[in-house]
Amino acid sequence: MDIISSGRNGIASSGIPDLSADLLATTVGVILGIMINYINATMVHTFSKHYIFKTNPRYILFIHLVLNDMIQLTVVISLFLLTYIFNTIYVLLCALFILPSVLTTQNTPLNLLFMAVECYISVCIPLRYNQLCTVKRTYAVIGTIWAVSCLSVLPDMIVLLTTESQQFLLSLVICHRDTVFRSSYIRNKRDGTHIAFLVIVWLTLYYTFFRILFVAKTADVNANKARNTILLHGFQVLLCMTVYVQPMFTQFLLSLFPRQRGLVFFTVFVISQILPRFSNPIVYGVRDTTFRKYFKRYLSCGVTRHVHPQTEFKF
Repeated sequence: MDIISSGRNGIASSGIPDLSADLLATTVGVILGIMINYINATMVHTFSKHYIFKTNPRYILFIHLVLNDMIQLTVVISLFLLTYIFNTIYVLLCALFILPSVLTTQNTPLNLLFMAVECYISVCIPLRYNQLCTVKRTYAVIGTIWAVSCLSVLPDMIVLLTTESQQFLLSLVICHRDTVFRSSYIRNKRDGTHIAFLVIVWLTLYYTFFRILFVAKTADVNANKARNTILLHGFQVLLCMTVYVQPMFTQFLLSLFPRQRGLVFFTVFVISQILPRFSNPIVYGVRDTTFRKYFKRYLSCGVTRHVHPQTEFKF
């Protein structure tokens, strides 16, 4: 979230006229956000129109990832617009935008973790798949994802409301996460949470990948496709990590391009906020043959008559 206001201020300092630079950054960000949300909304519509998707845990986890991305992108783009129009906003309003953004950002790697576990079960212990991966358990997993993220994020709001003065809460600030949540406890907890999340997710991905890789030696087609899917999970987690290492990544780029502050800030914003939301539907939706078949109809023609898919899900 910090990169939004920094990007605008940095672009202006790079030599481009302030108004043109701000307008360019805002226009590009909003257009990309609308395009990605339109694609995601079409995927949600496709999922809702076909019963077979609603009974498959893999599709349920995927569409939760899409909905989570839609919320995150909508919040970020809305804050981007507010920052452009008003420059500074009230602390409480800024906090209300930051919290859902952080919440959905933390949901993403956890969702990818459970998608990798589901993929591992389907390939390595297929005889127990129907027992372990049920629709009811899948929704319980989604509830767990939100509960874990809420337990990580909500204490920040409690600390803000109990430790900061009313004068600060009603003051106008440039909407940065560290500007609003100033407590050192919050910063230390945030860093610890990021490390814990990433370690758990990466260990899970490594374990599932090598287990599937072992099965893939039998030349099983599904196992080989599952192996590639786990690799894509890893790629997505790398994109998610850019949010966690955003300050260090920004400083690294600034050391390479010290005279291009605006370009650096806006590039980091696109990489950390836009690119992961753009790649998710491509990696997990368009890549699937069954989902792609029906998704393309809605994307190109709008809402069409209901057609029951007959093919099975493919990795």
